[in-house]
Amino acid sequence: MKASTSAVTGCGDSTCGCLSAEPPRARVNGRLLHRQGDRPSESALRELAFGELLRQEAVRQGLLADQPGDVAPPLDDTQRQVIETMLEKQVPTPRPSDAECARYYEANLQQFVVGQMVHLRHILFAVTPGVNVHALTVRAEQALLELSRKDVPAGRFAQLAAELSNCPSSAQGGDLGWVGPDDCAPELANELFQLKSPQWGIGIHPRLVHTRFGFHIIEVIGRRKGRQASFDEVRGRVQTQLTLSSGARGLNQYMALLAGKARIEGVVLDSAETPLVQ
Repeated sequence: MKASTSAVTGCGDSTCGCLSAEPPRARVNGRLLHRQGDRPSESALRELAFGELLRQEAVRQGLLADQPGDVAPPLDDTQRQVIETMLEKQVPTPRPSDAECARYYEANLQQFVVGQMVHLRHILFAVTPGVNVHALTVRAEQALLELSRKDVPAGRFAQLAAELSNCPSSAQGGDLGWVGPDDCAPELANELFQLKSPQWGIGIHPRLVHTRFGFHIIEVIGRRKGRQASFDEVRGRVQTQLTLSSGARGLNQYMALLAGKARIEGVVLDSAETPLVQ
């Protein structure tokens, strides 16, 4: 019988060394992104690739002198400033008109309610490296189901917060006091303040809320509705939001164009072959 081999574990010959071989290093136009032995994460590798794309583009435009070597050189503060100036010219950010700002304001009125607050308590099931996310989710769902029952004892939320919550507020039964939109993680603020048709008001949230910190069981004890700010009050804020959003889109498109023209190896980047459209 023929011996089997695996594309994952190697050719099966213990003498060839393929099992211990280092994976190919990532390159941009032939320039290595990291030194041998380094193992950047996928996100770090993409950042290195985008930085090298910009450095090479600045060299191509005659704004920076190229540097010898097989590995992409790190950028100093002066070089970063040169690249920032290049981007300001290559990716202009148009200033939104009053009409555009007004349309955004009318379509997103809930974002511009001022003075709204909730009296909140929560139980945080933190997602940390190495944690069994499935088991954590099951435990969180069990606790939420218990707290959602009509006959749950009045002090049970505080007890479970003290036992289970990974937040310092567990010492106060999970009580965070009165908080506004700027006091919360964005995912939680959206759930509490920005949903146009919220299905709950006071009491236990009917489902777990997922944020960058983990899973939350949420209970709203009280609400202050606040008031709708006028367009004139928030004109500058709207203009800033739209400008930042436009700038981010333009930069993403510009980087996609650079990636589309480059020879990228060992890292996946979005690329585009069409002209930049603002």
